[in-house]
Amino acid sequence: MLLVGCPVSWEAWKVSIEYGRLYIVATPIGNLGDMTPRAVEVLKTVDRIAAEDTRHSGGLLKHFAITTPMFALHEHNERQRCGVLIDMLLGGESVALISDAGTPLISDPGYHLVREAHRQGISVVPVAGVSALITALSASGLATDRFCFEGFLPAKSAARRARLELLGDESRTITFYESPHRILDSLADMVAVLGAERPAVVARELTKRFETIKHATLGELLAWAEADSDQQRGEFVVAIEGAIKKESQGLDDEVLRIAQLLRDELPLKQAAALAAKISGEKKNAIYQHLLQAERDG
Repeated sequence: MLLVGCPVSWEAWKVSIEYGRLYIVATPIGNLGDMTPRAVEVLKTVDRIAAEDTRHSGGLLKHFAITTPMFALHEHNERQRCGVLIDMLLGGESVALISDAGTPLISDPGYHLVREAHRQGISVVPVAGVSALITALSASGLATDRFCFEGFLPAKSAARRARLELLGDESRTITFYESPHRILDSLADMVAVLGAERPAVVARELTKRFETIKHATLGELLAWAEADSDQQRGEFVVAIEGAIKKESQGLDDEVLRIAQLLRDELPLKQAAALAAKISGEKKNAIYQHLLQAERDG
């Protein structure tokens, strides 16, 4: 029944009648207390749950008394099974996608399914929750106004170093996921390519019993992890402070004084822009100087 006074287009009404919805549901990365009531409700009411590992997710569903049937969808079968799930959705069934932990699709399967759902006109509904990446950044003490996410680095050292070389001049905070059996090798390559003095953070086992967030230089982090085998266990997020662009070097003292006075009264970008206009210096050079000054405290 179409309710009088509800401004619903025919297209939206037609989709709501004929198609199911695909829910992208975030689940806890460790602490089950981080599961949202909305996530529980969605998982209980959908027709099917597409899980990265049904055995792993079975414990989570049991804890919250969720009895919805599960369907395995992982990196090895996503392309083959995507069509089956799309047919379910087109037939009116609702499906929830979950990963082993955290927000689906962030270095987890689901991209092909979500892309095809959009192509078919199926509603894709995010159910927000925990993400290891954002959780680590929020507690890192590194700049979060601009950052980039590189997922997992390559498994082989040569390829890993090549990727890091490409990121050597990246001025944003750089974030990675890493596994326990590669954390030492990755930190060693980061030291070799980016330098032992680059500030960074290793966040391990977030929200779990042995949660550790260590802020130091890359060289210190490598030595710390090498000295304690316990710090080589679990799931890792590594965040590295961005490089300071060379063009921020050599600004005139008077320009720096003006820029800092403006920064005391204005947001960072506005202060840099106005200082550049007054002095004739490049805005980005002044911006980088002010940004580094704030990082240094």
